[in-house]
Order: sequence, then structure tokens, then C-alpha cells
Amino acid sequence: MDIEQLRTEVGTIQADARRVLADIPSVQALREVRSKFLGKKGALGRLMGTVRSYPPEQRSEVGQTLNQANKAVTALFEETARRIASSESVSEASKASAFDPTLPGVRPALGNVHPVTAVQWEIEHVFQRLGFTVEAGPEMETEYYNFEALNIPADHPARDMQDTFWLKNGWLLRTHTSPVQVRAMEKFGPPIRCIGPGRCFRYETTDASHENTFHQCEGLMIDRNISIANLIAVMKLLLREVFRREVKVRLRPGFFPFVEPGFELDMNCQICGGSGCATCKKSGWVEILPCGMVHPNVLRYGNIDPHEYTGFAFGLGLTRLAMMKYGIHDIRVMNQGDLRALVPPSRLTGPAIQAKQ
Repeated sequence: MDIEQLRTEVGTIQADARRVLADIPSVQALREVRSKFLGKKGALGRLMGTVRSYPPEQRSEVGQTLNQANKAVTALFEETARRIASSESVSEASKASAFDPTLPGVRPALGNVHPVTAVQWEIEHVFQRLGFTVEAGPEMETEYYNFEALNIPADHPARDMQDTFWLKNGWLLRTHTSPVQVRAMEKFGPPIRCIGPGRCFRYETTDASHENTFHQCEGLMIDRNISIANLIAVMKLLLREVFRREVKVRLRPGFFPFVEPGFELDMNCQICGGSGCATCKKSGWVEILPCGMVHPNVLRYGNIDPHEYTGFAFGLGLTRLAMMKYGIHDIRVMNQGDLRALVPPSRLTGPAIQAKQ
């Protein structure tokens, strides 16, 4: 390459540099482009290495030409860097002027949600839309509220169905959330629409579908002319809202002293799809919701006239419902403190969850 060709090549490189630098958006991009022009293997860097290939009498002129080009391209980069810095300063200033310190801050995510908590939030939201209130009762209960006021006297065989943790003070750890029924009747009187989610305890052997500590959600509706049809309609609505689709259920007779008639509402096992697994004990069905019409004796314990009012009650198994919703095969995972069992935000659905988060 003679000197004229070198000058032409240098002019092309400078023109390319101007064209490229006109559209550089950031300092990082500028650094990446700089090496293509001024690096040792860049356009000008390669030409610098050719000086010795020229005759001795031309090397001075070639060196001057390349040095001038290097200074010109370097100046272009410095000018572009100042332009980007000025633009970023204006942008930051605009953001600062647009900031309103009176607006509420963004609430940071506190972590993932326990499956039972997620299902409880959804159920509370569903029932609140139906006009139900959310009530609570003590986990350490009296014998009266846990048994007697629910039509289970001391000599009743139904007490043997619920292996109870008795405490030294004569109280007990509640075996179900049903005591909330009587407490709500005493507190409000008819008409009543309420649910009572909470933790329960039973002294029993654990397996894939049974635990000694689990969660239920008690439900109670008392008014004039309440029927079994109302109970079934509410239960099917609840399951449809929780699972976001129709769920196959079956209603079969069941004995519970505090309801008459009593039913067991089972749902198709969502783990195996009804084909049979350890969770459903090979039956294809999971007991999810003992329910029935409130027994007249229970209404009387709650100071409500059974000749004037009727109602239904249910004890929804929150833990089992969470297992079905999130595909958890073993109920014992719920109480093991395993962080892998928590529900990631990406799997949480529904306005209730969004509001809580």
C-alpha cells in the first residue's frame, strides 16, 4: 500500500468512526466500539504495525499520517463520551423531578407462601364475596365447646372417633374447628354466615393423608328455610373457585353428632386423577368436606330456636385441599419446614392472593 492508498484508508476509517459513534447509546457500547478502531487489532492499530514495511524515507510521513488519524478518532470518542454523560445526567434529572415522595413505596416480596395459607386466603375471599364473615376460636378449647355444645356428651361413642390431646388443666387441643359454630351463634344470633379457618390437633398415626396437626375451615350458615340444596350449591361453588374449573365430587351419608342429616363430600383425587394412589388409599377419592344440616340440639346450645331457623355447617380440610390444588403427595410435608414445599409467587392465583401480596 503506497502513501496515497494509506491516506484513503485512513479517511475511510475516520468516516466509519463518525458514522458508528453517532448512534452509540451508552458508555458500555462506546467501550466495545473503541477497541474496533483504536485497539491493537483494530482498524488503526493494524495500520500502525505496517510502518516498518515502508521505505525508510517514507516512514516519517506514514507515521505522521497515522498519528494524526489516531488523534482525530480519539477526539471523536472523547466527544461522544461527553455527549453520553450529559444525556444520562439529563435523564437522571428528569427522573428525579418526576419522583413523588408522597406516593406509597413498593412493598418488597417477603418470600414464598405456605400452600395452606394460600388456599385459606382464596377461601376467605370466596366466602367474603358471599357475605360471610371470618371468625376465629381458641386452639386450646374447653370440653364444653369441643364436645358437649356440639351434641357429643361425655358418654357418646363419637368421642372415640377423635383421639384427643388432653391438657393437665382439664382443657384440650381442639380436634376440629366446629367449636367456632357455637361461639358464633352465641356471639351473633341468627341469621349467621361465617367461616372459621384454623389449626386442629388429633392424637393419631400419621401417613400420606393423615397428620396429628392439620388445618380446617369451619363454615356455618343459619337462616330461615336453609336446605341441603343450599349446602351443595355453596360447596360446589367453593371448589370451582379454588381449582378454577369444575371438580368431580360425590356426596355420601356420614355420621357426625352435630349435624342431621350428615354427609361426606369427597372430591376426585387430583394427584392420580382418580386412578388410585397412596394419598387417596387407592380409592380415587379424597375426603375433603364433612358437612350437613345443623342438628337441632346444637342450635339450642347456641340459643337459636330450631323450629324457626335451620342451617348447614361444614368442616373443610384446608390441608388436604392444598395437597389437591398444588399436587402435594404426602400431607407430612406440610409440617416439616421444607422450603421446597412453599408455593412460589408464579403459582399463586386469584385476587385474594394478589391483595395479600
